[in-house]
Amino acid sequence: MAMLAGMDAYGAGAAKIVLVAGKPSHGPGSHEFNAGVMLMEKMLRQNKNVEPVIVKGGWPEDEKVFDGARAVFFYLDGGERHPFLEGNRMQTLRRLMDAGVGLGCMHYCVEIPKERGGTELLDWLGGYYERPYSVNPVNDVAVKQAAPKHEISRGWKSFAGKDEWYYKIRFREGDKRVTPILTAELPKDKPLTETLAWVTVRENGGRSFGFTGGHFHVNWGMADFRRMVMNAVLWIAKVNVPKAGAVAELAPADLEQNLDYKPPRKVK
Repeated sequence: MAMLAGMDAYGAGAAKIVLVAGKPSHGPGSHEFNAGVMLMEKMLRQNKNVEPVIVKGGWPEDEKVFDGARAVFFYLDGGERHPFLEGNRMQTLRRLMDAGVGLGCMHYCVEIPKERGGTELLDWLGGYYERPYSVNPVNDVAVKQAAPKHEISRGWKSFAGKDEWYYKIRFREGDKRVTPILTAELPKDKPLTETLAWVTVRENGGRSFGFTGGHFHVNWGMADFRRMVMNAVLWIAKVNVPKAGAVAELAPADLEQNLDYKPPRKVK
């Protein structure tokens, strides 16, 4: 059952940002959607002019939570059983996109079947993970700022980290709406410059952010990783990104909070 939090009074003039966390997935420390979104809420509340609203455990049972949202951000499973594809949810997303609401999709959420949702995500997000074209091996690799002058690049530097960095993302050829934000040289044996995070300014002025990282929960412990994501959330909501970047302070103990219970796998 999806649970709502932070639904009381919104700050005057604050941008409502709905953060949707998926159901428990994968083993401990991976795809910790609920814990990750709660860290995002904690960090967003350190910044001005935003009011984050959390939806835990999957797509909201009451879609009225999206009413008045300046941006929606999804951190959940995708693929053939993508939550976007159930019921009339694509129509709901279309209404939000047509209204210029910001869109963020992180990690597995960027994967959707080419024939069922691919066209829409290509339009709304600017790119998506398309099987079998795209690939998703785990790599420990240097990742680079691709647009240093963009607002999202404020306050963090290129870094290195181990993640399930999806790459060979499907983009429209020559799509001027799209700006790469984070790149890496992959695969390591035959490297090409691959886009790992990107932003899109849609025709109606709506903004989108796609990010392929986020498999391992521990990566929220990297200041550059989390500031990039927080900057992006502010940007898609059309909230000014501070010159020094978004405030994104966490203590090591924060990463141990709100983790999903995941029973140990049985050994055959």
